[in-house]
Amino acid sequence: MTTATAALPAAPPAPVWARRAAHAIALCALPSGLWRIAMASGVPVGYSDQVLRDVFAIPGWGVAYVVGLSVVTELAALFPLLLVTDRWRPLRPRTLAALARTASGVLVLVALWQLAVALSVESRTYLSSGTAHTVWAAAFAPLFAVPVLMTAVTWSYTKRHRAGGQHV
Repeated sequence: MTTATAALPAAPPAPVWARRAAHAIALCALPSGLWRIAMASGVPVGYSDQVLRDVFAIPGWGVAYVVGLSVVTELAALFPLLLVTDRWRPLRPRTLAALARTASGVLVLVALWQLAVALSVESRTYLSSGTAHTVWAAAFAPLFAVPVLMTAVTWSYTKRHRAGGQHV
């Protein structure tokens, strides 16, 4: 006697708005990451050499911190793409859903933390000019959208997989 294992029903595809939101998250993290990498590379981003040296430890360990923060933030911002694609599933839906909720919380906290640091009085007083402040604000402004977008993508993923019969 043989037994056949029934395949789990496939979840419906991600709605267009969820795919666009997942791509937007990656794009929202990009400007601040590029700004930090430019700062670590010695490109003038509005801080004097003395401020970079004394406050941010650049050159020095500050370079590793700033570049590492940029890389980790962008990798976390790319994670939502796994939630909207059907091409590649490294994990089972239940595991991916739990990871999505965790990543959503972490990404929201990181975005809010970065905004809090960026908007602190101390951070802004080191900028040398109004132009530097404007460029800095433009680089960090997209982070305001990340918490809402990530929450929407995670909600969409969870809803689709529950509706598709795969209880998460």
